Amino acid sequence: MAIEAALVGESFERPLTHDLLKIIIDTFQAKVSKIEVEELKNEIYYAKIFIEADSKVFAIDARPSDSIALALRMKTVIFVDPKIMDENGWVLDGDKNVSQLIDRLRKTKPEQFGNYNLEE
Repeated sequence: MAIEAALVGESFERPLTHDLLKIIIDTFQAKVSKIEVEELKNEIYYAKIFIEADSKVFAIDARPSDSIALALRMKTVIFVDPKIMDENGWVLDGDKNVSQLIDRLRKTKPEQFGNYNLEE
């Protein structure tokens, strides 16, 4: 729900947890520099949120879903370890292999990622 809400620009009367976290980060004049989905172990994905504050970078362990929800709100980049993509990534319709998918994603503008239909 949190990822979908960010993708479609849905707002709520009171902030959701990820919105609250963004407000806190902004209040402390920090920023989320990147998200890294870096490991898959025992069928569990692991991610890190990298927060910059006062010229320091903090790497915080987090669930990928929470990390992605925050990244969408902070408008920051999301990296996935190539090994994870090679072993577990899906090639979408229209792409013949992972390199074509990567090429298509690189050419996609960030604002285009919200253009989707959940009914399809």
